[in-house]
Amino acid sequence: MSEDFVEIIEVSPRDGIQNDEKILPATIKLELIKRAVDAGADRIEATSFVNPKRVPQMADADEVANNLPRGTATRFIGLTLNRRGFDRAVAAKLDEANFVVVATDTFNQRNQGVPTAESITAFGEIMRDAPSDIKVGVTIGAAFGCPFEGEVPLNRLMDVVDACAAFGPHEIALADTIGVAVPKDVTERVTAVRRAYPDLPVRLHLHNTRNTGFANAWAGLEAGARSLDASLGGVGGCPFAPRATGNIATEDLLYMLERSGVHTNMALDAAIEAAKWLEAQLDKTVPGQVMKAGGFPSPEAGEAAA
Repeated sequence: MSEDFVEIIEVSPRDGIQNDEKILPATIKLELIKRAVDAGADRIEATSFVNPKRVPQMADADEVANNLPRGTATRFIGLTLNRRGFDRAVAAKLDEANFVVVATDTFNQRNQGVPTAESITAFGEIMRDAPSDIKVGVTIGAAFGCPFEGEVPLNRLMDVVDACAAFGPHEIALADTIGVAVPKDVTERVTAVRRAYPDLPVRLHLHNTRNTGFANAWAGLEAGARSLDASLGGVGGCPFAPRATGNIATEDLLYMLERSGVHTNMALDAAIEAAKWLEAQLDKTVPGQVMKAGGFPSPEAGEAAA
């Protein structure tokens, strides 16, 4: 992958809306996915295969997965927390499954009902049995801090990374699930993973809870990450983490990268329009800023200059 290219993975259909009070019907979720495809997203986290009693917004995961706009270059990802969820992702013929292991036992117990070691074992069994037509990656949740245990030492994170990497995932993602990281943390942890596993692609899942998400994204790129999760409008949050507010906004990230000469797979104007549309569907103001301010120079400025 070129050093001046960054892959944006659109997660609004999953992490973006999973914690919202307004339950969107499958038709709206599929329209959101279509708009993300039209904006250039070539990897989309489309849904999560979780217990609908715990995450009601994802109760229609199978319906959404079975009606995705196939036939494009876009690859669709399903989030899974256990073997049952993974089997559902396989049955839905998704292109990828993203398995989650949380770096701390308390949060993993809250999120998945088992300690971290049990999730790692489950991940290993999935990697052993996964069919060849589905790629399996792993996200290390709370990689920068835990809402229940506080600071996550680097050596604890690397113990979890080592255990997961031993099974050969196609990529590893570090998730700032509750938005506590600062650029120094991101530089340190991405560098540590890349030093230990130089051939394993690193993906970052960042939240902007404390307004450091975009600085963290830039730090991650400088440290060698080349895939960034983002959500249209900056919507998102975790049902099992107190005060875990939105993801970094796709359109804000695109603006920062494009103005910096970094190429991406998505179009800013289309992402802005998709974010505005999603805001209307959720019937509330969403955190994204560029969707409100527009790009620069604006079309109006160009017309005035002419």
